[in-house]
Amino acid sequence: MISPEKQTALETRMATFGIVEEELTEKFILGSGSGGQKINKTHSCVYLKHHPTGIEIKCQSSRSREMNRYQARRELCDELENRLLGRQSRQRQKIEKIRRQKRRRSRRSKQRSVRDKRLLSKKKQLRKPPGRDD
Repeated sequence: MISPEKQTALETRMATFGIVEEELTEKFILGSGSGGQKINKTHSCVYLKHHPTGIEIKCQSSRSREMNRYQARRELCDELENRLLGRQSRQRQKIEKIRRQKRRRSRRSKQRSVRDKRLLSKKKQLRKPPGRDD
């Protein structure tokens, strides 16, 4: 299931944020959604609550209970990291990067790129042999 390296990495990450297993309430809930009998008959959905912060995580990313336990603890660490570090957290940086990439260009930038495309097109037209109009 989960490699010992990943498990120890998660434990050290939890220790850095001060998460202790005694402060967590863990419940296994009956799964729902697509997956048929395997999901609907087993209690593989993991509910995790961290009492000092009040963070609640519900995880049903896979059909395996152990994998969901691991994922829930990872999500808890991510949420704590976001709350503690704010803008410096890795997840926040990823979101900001995507936002910058999707941001609309300014009018001047668009005009510049269109001008450059036209210049390139003219340059390519000059490379063609005379008499061809492709």
